[in-house]
Amino acid sequence: MQKLAIAILNYNGYSYLKQFLPKVVEFSEGHEVIVIDNASTDDSLDLLKTEFPSVRVIILSENLGFSGGYNEGLKQVNSEYVVLLNSDIEVSPNWINPVVNFMDAHPDIAACQPKILDFKKKTHFEYAGACGGFIDMLGYPFCRGRLFQTLEEDKGQYDTQEEVFWASGACLFTRKDLYYKLGGLEPDFFAHMEEIDLCWRFWNNGYKVAVCPEAIVYHVGGGTLEHAHPRKTYLNFRNGLSILIKNEKTSLLLWKLPLRLVLDWVAAIQFSIVSGPIHGLAILKAHLHFWGTIRRFVKKRKATNPGQTIASRYKKLVIWKYYINGKKSFSELFD
Repeated sequence: MQKLAIAILNYNGYSYLKQFLPKVVEFSEGHEVIVIDNASTDDSLDLLKTEFPSVRVIILSENLGFSGGYNEGLKQVNSEYVVLLNSDIEVSPNWINPVVNFMDAHPDIAACQPKILDFKKKTHFEYAGACGGFIDMLGYPFCRGRLFQTLEEDKGQYDTQEEVFWASGACLFTRKDLYYKLGGLEPDFFAHMEEIDLCWRFWNNGYKVAVCPEAIVYHVGGGTLEHAHPRKTYLNFRNGLSILIKNEKTSLLLWKLPLRLVLDWVAAIQFSIVSGPIHGLAILKAHLHFWGTIRRFVKKRKATNPGQTIASRYKKLVIWKYYINGKKSFSELFD
């Protein structure tokens, strides 16, 4: 068994592969680089065959989404660790060893991420993960370095190895045996927030999640969907509710879910005003789909072992801190 494999899920990502894969190959010496192709219809496979002969290609017969694509493709990978790496990530020379060494030294760490900076503005954190992810009391996600749409400048303020609630799926290091033992990424999510659900399951089953800022990557972001796309709004709100059903303590879910639903309705109004009615409609559609599938996710609670007290979870309401109290940086949340 090899130590680590880098797995890049690709769907019609010709331009990203051409731009970013050379550095992945260059800076991953000694580790297998794999592209899992999600039934692409562009010239991705031809590019891989002609320009990247050292890269192993796993071809799926249909587009299974982010979750299903990785769950199926990784079955053909034999390694202790696997890195789920977005195709729109630029890696740096020392992006692997600090994380692997950290996880080797802490066998209770099931998943870890590097520091993720914005490829388009490399002085700042990137939206999808920044320097480690958290959720608040109602399950709203945020990061060290990113609160909602506010991205902080990286001044070294978070350059410490820390336990976090979730690690970004844009560059997720995980132990492959635990990944499958706890069910992998949630296939019903298709895309978005699936890594939060996976990390919550890690925590509920006695493992931890961390960030290792010594390793750095740069993320373009929006490679699957732009941040302002209504489909992204729909998936985030739909999956966010499903995550609560799957993982939250029963006693807390009884009051948290109704409150979360009400706040989502408020968000639908706010989104409609700021981003357009199509986004408010996307939230309402998310709720309709949620209620149509709630029984399915209630059944899945048995496999998640909900009920654990997680020290890295933020115990307050981040939307109140951000919108009412005007706290715009992660560190301000703890003043």
